[in-house]
Amino acid sequence: VQLQASGGGLVQAGGSLRLSCAASGSIASISAMGWYRQAPGNQRDLVARIHIAGRRNYADFVKGRFTISMSNAKDAVYLQMDSLKPEDTAVYYCNAETFVSPILPADDHWGPGTLVTVSS
Repeated sequence: VQLQASGGGLVQAGGSLRLSCAASGSIASISAMGWYRQAPGNQRDLVARIHIAGRRNYADFVKGRFTISMSNAKDAVYLQMDSLKPEDTAVYYCNAETFVSPILPADDHWGPGTLVTVSS
């Protein structure tokens, strides 16, 4: 699975951005997609994840501000980011999990990342 993200950029605090990520390749094997972020000097953290069945998970630090959604074709994932804060500044990475087998963990696939900068 190949992933290509877009939509990052510079925004003022309180503003909004929408990230998009398109998947190609073995799309039928995708079981979930999500967004992670990594600020300089920090580890990569989960922001939001959505399963193809519709279940959503959010990190506590974005609950109520960010919304994740998936295309009907299950080949794209979106992250609507509202009420952005300077601490949301990071490189955001698109992730796709692909099913391997019932007894093995899913494979992770990553996009190249898109920079989000929130100015105060």
